[in-house]
Amino acid sequence: MQRTYKFRLYPTKEEQGYIHFALERCRLLYNRLLAERIAAYEQTGQSLTYYEQKATLPKRKRYIPELKNIHSQVLQNVVERLDKAYQAFFRRVKNGEKAGFPRFKPESQYNSFTYPQSGFSIEGKQLVLSKIGDVRIRLHRQPQGTIKTCTIMVKNGKYYACFSCEVESKHLPASEKQIGIDLGVSQLAVTSDGERIESPKFLRKSEEKLKRKQRAVSKKKRGSNRRRKAVRDLARLHEKVANQRKNYAHKESRKLINKYGLIAFEDLNIQGMVKNHHLAKSIADSGWNQLIQFVTYKAESAGRQVVQVNPSGTSQRCSNCGEIVKKSLAVRVHQCPCGYVADRDENAAINILKLALQNVS
Repeated sequence: MQRTYKFRLYPTKEEQGYIHFALERCRLLYNRLLAERIAAYEQTGQSLTYYEQKATLPKRKRYIPELKNIHSQVLQNVVERLDKAYQAFFRRVKNGEKAGFPRFKPESQYNSFTYPQSGFSIEGKQLVLSKIGDVRIRLHRQPQGTIKTCTIMVKNGKYYACFSCEVESKHLPASEKQIGIDLGVSQLAVTSDGERIESPKFLRKSEEKLKRKQRAVSKKKRGSNRRRKAVRDLARLHEKVANQRKNYAHKESRKLINKYGLIAFEDLNIQGMVKNHHLAKSIADSGWNQLIQFVTYKAESAGRQVVQVNPSGTSQRCSNCGEIVKKSLAVRVHQCPCGYVADRDENAAINILKLALQNVS
C-alpha cells in the first residue's frame, strides 16, 4: 500500500532561500514546458511527449546555469507533473467532464517540488536535501515501510516534508459486526445501531473570526505588504479549521474501523448537493467525503470492507416492512402503518446496511 507521512520542517533563513529558489525555478520551467507544448501543437498539430521534453533538460542546464543548482530528478519531476496534468485533461475530455486545460502557474499556485527517488535522507533530527542542506525536521513518528518519494511543500509560511511510502497491510482481527451509516447535517452520522456521531461544526465556530479577518483583507490596498500579511493570517485560520475537521475525521474513522467488519455508506453526489445554497456551508463543514475517504483507506489496510449504496428511497422506505412512507425533510421521525416507529436517520441507516448486504451477497 502507498501511505504518505507529513512532517513539519524548520529551515534556517538561508535554507528557506534555497527552497524558494528551487520552487521558483521549477515554476518557471513548468510554464516554459507548457508554452512549448502549446506552441508545438499549434504549429504541427501534435503535442510534445514526456520523453521529448525530458531529453531537453541537459541542454537547458547549459543555457540556464541556475538550473544546475536544482537536483536533476527534481527537474525531471516537473516534466512528469506537466505530463500528468495533460493526461488528466484528456481523461476528463474522454469522460465528458469539464475539461480544465493545464494552466500557467503563478507564484501563489506553485508551492511544492518532489525528489522522486534520491537526493534526500533522514539523519537523526535532520532531513538532508540535495542542493539545499540539512533541514531540521520534527519527526513526531517514524515513517513506516520503504520511502519512495519526498515532497517539499510551503503553505502559509510553513514548511513541510511529505514522504510517500510503500507499507505492508496489517489486518486487524476479524470482526463480524456490520454497520450502516446515514450522513447528515445536524449530526455528522447516525448508525444502524442507533449511535450518533456529532458534527463539531468547526467552520461555524470560527465564522466570526473568519469574517473579521476577511474584512481586514478587503480594507488593505492591493499589492501592499499589509494586505499580504492579512491574507496570510486569513489563510492560516482557514487551514486551522481544515486541520480540525481532518483530525476529527481521522479519530471517528479509526473508531469505526476498529469495531466493524463491514461499513456501509450512502453513495452521495456531494458536488451536486453543495449547489443547494441553503445547505452548502453545512455540508462542506460536515466533511462527509473526508470521512468516507478516511474510512475507505483505513479499511483497505485493516482488512475491512466498505460498501457504498444508492441512497434513493432509504429515508422513505420502512426498514421493518419495506413499505414507502413519504415524508418531508422537516419530519424527523419515521412512522409506518405497520406500527414501526424510529428516528428517521436511524431507519435510513438500517436500509443502507440492508442494501449493502444485498450487494455483498
